[in-house]
Amino acid sequence: MRESGEMYLETILVLSKEKATVRSIDVADHMNFSKPSVSRAVNRLKDDGYLNMSPEGFLTLTDKGLDVAKTIYERHVVLTKILVKLGVDEQIAAEDACKIEHDISPETFAALKKTAAGYID
Repeated sequence: MRESGEMYLETILVLSKEKATVRSIDVADHMNFSKPSVSRAVNRLKDDGYLNMSPEGFLTLTDKGLDVAKTIYERHVVLTKILVKLGVDEQIAAEDACKIEHDISPETFAALKKTAAGYID
């Protein structure tokens, strides 16, 4: 899966924690993307089995999509906490975590998470 797909899935997960229902327009507003761009991405993710869309336009993650979204979201949260603990401004830490979360290997992330477990909680 490409980084952009991961970002969409993570955004849908985050929005679903804040709202009872999530639509493509919510994703577009949150990500500051055009509606046509979001529509193309949503259709691709739907075709690939990562999300479902109800007849009313409500988006829900499939189990497959939820697994990806949770993984990326966890990486984002943990990496942001580590960077803040190291003295990075919170907004910059969140932006940098967003860049790192898509490229870091599972092994490296697990090692960082394990090492930081005692001081980021």
